[in-house]
Amino acid sequence: MTAFAPEYDCVVLGGGPAGSTCAGLVAEAGFKTLLVERERMPREHIGESLMPETYWVFERLGVLDKIEAAGYAKKVGVQFVNNTGRESAPFFFRSHDDRVSSETWHVDRAHFDKLLFDHAAEKGADCRDGSRALEVLLDGDKARGVKLQVVNDDGVTETIDVAARVVVDATGQSAILSSRLGLRKINPKLKKAAVWRHFRGASRDEEGGGVKTLVMHTDQSKSWFWYIPQADDVVSVGVVGDSEYLFKGRGTPAEVFAEEVAKCPGLKQRLADALPVDEISVAKEFSYVTDRSAGEGWVLVGDAWGFIDPVYSSGVYFALKSAELAADCVIEGLRTGDVSGAQLGKWLPHFGERTTLVRKLVHAFYSGQFRVGKFLMEYPQHNSELVDLLIGRVFGPDKGAIFEDLEPWLDRALAGEFDNDAATGDDANVPAMA
Repeated sequence: MTAFAPEYDCVVLGGGPAGSTCAGLVAEAGFKTLLVERERMPREHIGESLMPETYWVFERLGVLDKIEAAGYAKKVGVQFVNNTGRESAPFFFRSHDDRVSSETWHVDRAHFDKLLFDHAAEKGADCRDGSRALEVLLDGDKARGVKLQVVNDDGVTETIDVAARVVVDATGQSAILSSRLGLRKINPKLKKAAVWRHFRGASRDEEGGGVKTLVMHTDQSKSWFWYIPQADDVVSVGVVGDSEYLFKGRGTPAEVFAEEVAKCPGLKQRLADALPVDEISVAKEFSYVTDRSAGEGWVLVGDAWGFIDPVYSSGVYFALKSAELAADCVIEGLRTGDVSGAQLGKWLPHFGERTTLVRKLVHAFYSGQFRVGKFLMEYPQHNSELVDLLIGRVFGPDKGAIFEDLEPWLDRALAGEFDNDAATGDDANVPAMA
């Protein structure tokens, strides 16, 4: 193993999509960059369904050809299934935008993350897996490097300090820096949990030339399932609900998962002939933000910055986009000698403002009143913007007008102004959107 350099221009902690994107771009700009991942690559991770707008980050990275050659399942649309098992008309992305960027992928995260990690190395980053970041070294609020636990050529574990002009925390939900500084705040409105596993032999619909992400409500709409067909006849299936509902006074996660499947008419038939291929996994209270996301010599990206919710598959896209924007600020700061929090975090206000639009859409989903078809029949002028939000097109101008009507409409629904089926999630009449 080549020895670590004593000093780097930029050290990126975390080898997921955000870390690999940021490290690759900074290294490509000519700066000495170290990318550290604590696990050996490839490693398993959740978050297989991508938003179409990831295309533009992949194009910037120069990795589209590798992704297209990887054999991932092509994602061509989304579909919703209500609490009775009734299916909405599928929405195919190309009906909104016929460019190639409007179709995306359901990826195998272990393979996908390693692809991006290796690509960062090709861009010139010093990429080290199996190397654990123990802490960010701080002088007051200023980052000056990191303390790493590594295994040397003799197989001996040792601790080393590495100096850096900039430290990028891309350590995901472990969020090493924001945890130390006490910056994370759980979203009190989204204290959710997820239980998931993968199956082989489940139902597979390839109408439209590819697969779709399905969102399926359980019978009382107390939880919902994602259903994400991948390559090699594998499907990712996960249930999301309030943490208290899923775990308080109930059995093991496997028992909870089975009970929720039994409550989901749209899912039972799809899994009738399927067999699980892995163990149950669990995540809790994953919706959070950070009070402050940059300081002198450091910046947070990806899930270390924050995470909204899995319902609209925004996680990987926002990780990639945050890393791209942060990388540009890091590059500029290293070139000018300004690595202040103001410089490294220049991208944060706009990013936070734009991602809040998706957060608002998530809150609408969990309100139990957001019947998309009914809303769009009353406000058809918002169809295009709603679809833009769902495919990730949130960073352009003139976004957010939908909420001027949607939020009062939800208040009316909660007040019982609409018919009695408003809370059932029945969106079978939703061909305009999904």
